[in-house]
Amino acid sequence: MLYQRLLRISIFIVVTTSLASARDLALVSNKSNAVAAITVTDLVKVCKAQNNRWPNGKPITFIMRSPAAPEMKLVLEKVYGMPENDVNGLIVTSNHGRPNHPAILVVSSDEELVNKVASLPGAIGVVDVYSINSSVAVIKIAGKLPLEPGYLLHGN
Repeated sequence: MLYQRLLRISIFIVVTTSLASARDLALVSNKSNAVAAITVTDLVKVCKAQNNRWPNGKPITFIMRSPAAPEMKLVLEKVYGMPENDVNGLIVTSNHGRPNHPAILVVSSDEELVNKVASLPGAIGVVDVYSINSSVAVIKIAGKLPLEPGYLLHGN
């Protein structure tokens, strides 16, 4: 009897933990950006600071949560294709010599991310879909919006 109860509790914890970490993310943009869609290749270039200007000449700032945050695991795998330590090194290298307009900005919460993207022209960021509000625009990735089948940043 005790064994069955422990087994049920263990299964519940495993299922709950995996569901909690499998968030759906969205790419959001400052509303003044003219970009409504981006290819996966271009997104990777922006996230790795290989492309630092929009077609209209505005500087790009990519805003993200810490690479160590559990919700960023999906971004590290599907966008960066590198481990957390390498992404941390990339952030430092990309921002070297750019104190007034960093290429990659790390924030501590989804709320802070949305506020930064909304207030910084040229900014885009990756955020939990349930943190999106009217102050930012959602960008399509490879022609798909969040929660559509095949969306790159779908959590499952």
